[in-house]
Amino acid sequence: MQTFAVYVDNVPGVLNRVSSLFRRRAFNIESLTVGHTEVDGLSRMTIVVDTDERGGRLVEANLYKVLPVRRVVNITQMPTIARDLAMIKVQANAESRPQVMQLVEVYRARIVDVSPETLVIETTGTEDKVDSLLEILKPYGVLEMVRTGRIEMARGSIEGPALVPGRAMHGARGPHDSGAMSV
Repeated sequence: MQTFAVYVDNVPGVLNRVSSLFRRRAFNIESLTVGHTEVDGLSRMTIVVDTDERGGRLVEANLYKVLPVRRVVNITQMPTIARDLAMIKVQANAESRPQVMQLVEVYRARIVDVSPETLVIETTGTEDKVDSLLEILKPYGVLEMVRTGRIEMARGSIEGPALVPGRAMHGARGPHDSGAMSV
């Protein structure tokens, strides 16, 4: 698996352009999350791809060809913090509710909705933690689940790009550039 932080201008069609690249190159996206960054007009995609290191280099090189991609960082080998968010709707009648609530507490999750027959549980953590909670809840009857996919950030003083949408990327280099890249 290879994980990329891809910084893009927040414009219509960018998700389609990026995902089409993976389709054309026959790479399987394991997880893709997109959200705003601290810079107005700039979004960050966290993309987890099922490929080896060689394939990762190919993905990175091809991402730089997609406009409006501004910067690509392969964070696979960096020390990172990774999280997944999930909401799980589980059957919980009067008889099973105390056991489900106890499991929620053990996993440090939260109950965000209660109805007479169900609970909706919100949990964040590593993919393994979310998977584990899901497995524990299955015997009670998981009715619905939604997950964000992995988000990941480099630890420590490694910072994201100092990018301003629509301007040159000073200091951000593509795989074939020897200097600053302009878009």
